[in-house]
Amino acid sequence: MAFLRLVARTMGRISTFRSYQFVLLLAAALAVVAFYYFASEKQNFSSTTKRIKQTQASHNINRNGPDLSVDIGLPHAEEPRREEKDLRESDGKSRYHALMMFTKVDKSRSLQDKFRVAMLSMVKHGRFLEGEVLVLHFVCDDASRELGEKMLQEFLLDAKFKYEVLFHDVSALTRKLFPIVEAMQKHFSSGSGAYYSDAIFFLSVAMHRIMPDSLTRMVQLDLDLQYRVNIRELFQEFHQFPPGAVIGIAREMQPVYRHTFWQYRKENPQTKVGEPHPDGLPGFNSGVMLLDLASMRASSLYNQLLEPDHVAKLADQYRFRGHLGDQDFFTMIGMEHPELFYSLACGWNRQLCTWWRDHGYGDVFQLYYRCNGPVYIYHGNCNTPIPDD
Repeated sequence: MAFLRLVARTMGRISTFRSYQFVLLLAAALAVVAFYYFASEKQNFSSTTKRIKQTQASHNINRNGPDLSVDIGLPHAEEPRREEKDLRESDGKSRYHALMMFTKVDKSRSLQDKFRVAMLSMVKHGRFLEGEVLVLHFVCDDASRELGEKMLQEFLLDAKFKYEVLFHDVSALTRKLFPIVEAMQKHFSSGSGAYYSDAIFFLSVAMHRIMPDSLTRMVQLDLDLQYRVNIRELFQEFHQFPPGAVIGIAREMQPVYRHTFWQYRKENPQTKVGEPHPDGLPGFNSGVMLLDLASMRASSLYNQLLEPDHVAKLADQYRFRGHLGDQDFFTMIGMEHPELFYSLACGWNRQLCTWWRDHGYGDVFQLYYRCNGPVYIYHGNCNTPIPDD
């Protein structure tokens, strides 16, 4: 009997052990299932979070930049044209480069006011697609840079586009430019000789030689502008360049080159040089310029025209002596080689100066000054007030 009780007690313990073992095995199995299930879910969550963070980071190129996820009414999903694909850099972004001369601004209240008008109107109308960046280049001295950094913090506060700001030291650029443009300065500078400091006024002429090859397009803009449309539309004018053109520029809207070429016109009374648009050659205004740097590098003709002998030959041929820097150079070579230039519509550089109307050319002034069509950018040259919106 005692033996039977011992057996029963032992069997009960075994049964209890088996139940306990079963429970342990069941718990272990559930733990394995839970581990793989939740680990999988955690991995998916982490991947999603990473993608969200990457997306958010891509929206914040500017330290305090706006979120550009807001629809700006442009076709985000549209396949970009080949030219737009070509602008893409290694990080996948398309950069639109615009350069302004910003020297001695700290000493001029007038320049500061003009800069305010230009930047606030650019920001007001500026819109770019997702993945596009407007890169603003400023050529400046140390004092102007310090002022510019402060002013831009205010002016770019409401920008609805991604931007980057780069400052270029004017002295460093001048050192690079001077050997290239020294010979032409005596023909197109206000002084009586080739002054070292004047070289910077020929930046657009040789920008393709001093900027890195990775920079293929640049828009150069004066400070005394007011934008009436999205500046992105100006960059689209690059797509209109005909074969062989390296620079996009608007015609001069005063009879300044009618005056400058007076001796050549006297010797060649049938010439179109200095005559008004549309049949004549009134020259160019450099307030707004599209520089196709890649094409400038590739053009053997354009680079030949930079050589001192060619500059001297053309200046002598046209009896040319100017004082407006790059504008004079482009005007002179444009008389001989118009195929190097794409003519921007006058509305992209609607010049407002009327100085020559009151200085001997009132009878023909309107032939130069008229501009039919919409105005995209006003140019308040010679300190002319710009109309209110």
